[in-house]
Amino acid sequence: MYRMNDGNRRIGEMFSAIAPRYDLLNRLLSLGLDRGWRREAVARIGPGKGGRHLDMATGTADVALEILRRKGGDAFVVGSDISTEMMRIGLEKAARAGGKGRIAFVKAPGEALPFRDGVFDSASVAFGIRNVADRVLGLKEMCRVVRPGGRIVVLEFSQPEGTIFGGLYRFYFTRVLPAVGGIVSKRSAYTYLPESVLAFPSPREFADMLRNSGCASVDYRPLTFGIVTLYVGTR
Repeated sequence: MYRMNDGNRRIGEMFSAIAPRYDLLNRLLSLGLDRGWRREAVARIGPGKGGRHLDMATGTADVALEILRRKGGDAFVVGSDISTEMMRIGLEKAARAGGKGRIAFVKAPGEALPFRDGVFDSASVAFGIRNVADRVLGLKEMCRVVRPGGRIVVLEFSQPEGTIFGGLYRFYFTRVLPAVGGIVSKRSAYTYLPESVLAFPSPREFADMLRNSGCASVDYRPLTFGIVTLYVGTR
C-alpha cells in the first residue's frame, strides 16, 4: 500500500496555502491562455457524450468542469487531489456551475488512486503530473483505472525551443513569474513552479514514459510555441 510521503505532504500544503489566489494567478500569469489550453486538452478526451472521467490533481476543478460542459448531462467526473483547500474551491465552483450530483472529489495521491481497474472512460491531468512524487507510478495508476481504448490526456508546461523566444520565456518564468506570484500570493510556490518545469523531462522523454506506463500509443504536440505540451495516450 502506498503511503503519502513528506514530498506529497509538502506539495499538498503548498497548494492549500495558495488556493484562494490560484485561479486569479493562473489567468494573470498565463495572460488568459490557460483556459484555451484546458479546452484543447478536454477536446482530445474523445468524441461522444456522457461517460465516467477522472481528473487527477484536479486542483480547483477547471478541467473537471470543462469535461462536464463538453460531455453533457450524462457525464460524471471524479476529481482527485492531495490539497483539501484546492478541492474545496473546486466544489464551490461546481455548485455555482450546476454540477451538483455530476462531480465528486476524492483526496488521494496520484500514486495510489482508490478506484477499480478500468472504471473510467478517460483520465486527465493538467499541470499536475510534475507534482506527483513518483511520476512513473502516477502514470501507471492513470492507465490502470482507464478502460481499454480509453484516453489518457496530460497537459504540462514545457520549455520552448529557440534562442530568442526560449530566452525570453526563461526570463519571464524564472524572474517575472515568481516576483508577481510573490506579490499576490505565496512566493515560494511560484519559485517552485519554474524549478519543477526546468527539471521536467523533454516532451519526447515524457511521451516514452507514458508509453511505458500502459498506453498503446501516445501522440504529443506543443501549444503556444511550446510553452505547454499536450500528450494524448490510448489505453
